[in-house]
Amino acid sequence: MKRITIQLVAFSVVLVVTYGTVQNPYTSFYIDSLKEEALPVAKETNDLYEEVKLKAKNYEVAPENAKVDRVWKLIPGYNGLKVDIKASYENMKQTGAFDETKLIYQQTTPSIHIQDLPPTPIYRGHPEKPMVSLLINVAWGNEYIPPMLETLKKHHVKATFFLEGRWVKNNPDAAKMIVDAGHEIGNHSFSHPNMKTLSESQIKQELEKTNAVIQSVTGQTCQWFAPPSGSFRQEVVDQAAQMKLGTIMWSVDTVDWQKPQPDVLIHRVMTKVHPGAMILMHPTEATSKALDQLITQIKQKGYSLGDVSNLLSEERIIKKQSVQKR
Repeated sequence: MKRITIQLVAFSVVLVVTYGTVQNPYTSFYIDSLKEEALPVAKETNDLYEEVKLKAKNYEVAPENAKVDRVWKLIPGYNGLKVDIKASYENMKQTGAFDETKLIYQQTTPSIHIQDLPPTPIYRGHPEKPMVSLLINVAWGNEYIPPMLETLKKHHVKATFFLEGRWVKNNPDAAKMIVDAGHEIGNHSFSHPNMKTLSESQIKQELEKTNAVIQSVTGQTCQWFAPPSGSFRQEVVDQAAQMKLGTIMWSVDTVDWQKPQPDVLIHRVMTKVHPGAMILMHPTEATSKALDQLITQIKQKGYSLGDVSNLLSEERIIKKQSVQKR
């Protein structure tokens, strides 16, 4: 009996070992086959990610700091670009091939901003930013404001209107009309004096009174100040800065106060317009008639139009054709 029991146990062991020997090769083969099928996909996916990672630096653009230029005075900084590797990889994963048109970018900020630099007038935006801004100084010309607003609305353009404080006080409805249309409001002094000749207390009064009346009538807080006739001295710029107002000049002048023909005004601007241009104008008949065609031609040159705050922001306008490999 004992011998039979031992034989049965031995038989069971042999059976288990034999079963494992027979079955495991098939199981192992099946699992290994799955692994081998997955390997090319995993390898291809991994290779694409590594390729994006490797090539990313070729497409980086360093940010540019704000600076005080000897000629153009204060120039704002401009964001740089770096490739978002994970997002770019996900954008290319479906095709499995590197494609620079599918790169996704993140903007990188400069280390020096305009507020970090001494108070200095600003004549233009960054020279690489394909945007221009319309500066509309208002102390008169009420009859031309509605048609100009209609033209700006037609083209989805926002401008910066620099309002004289006295004008706002006498024309509150017109001032509110400009604000209601979504345009930016700036300070253009209270009584349109020659700011260069004023005492420090008079400068302060002109700026404070205008800020107060604009706030009271429109609810807007000004960020920018445009000296009447472009006349100022450093004390004016310093006083404005103390009130958190940047001093704005211009790089292109319509000279519309001379009442040119609309085609003359357009030619004058289009021969001088440039990236970052700030274009000075007033509510005049010539500007009102020229504005539609002027905006059309500016856009045809590849420029977008924005208010002063947008023009001077460090935000980069990304155009795929302009992002080149280093």
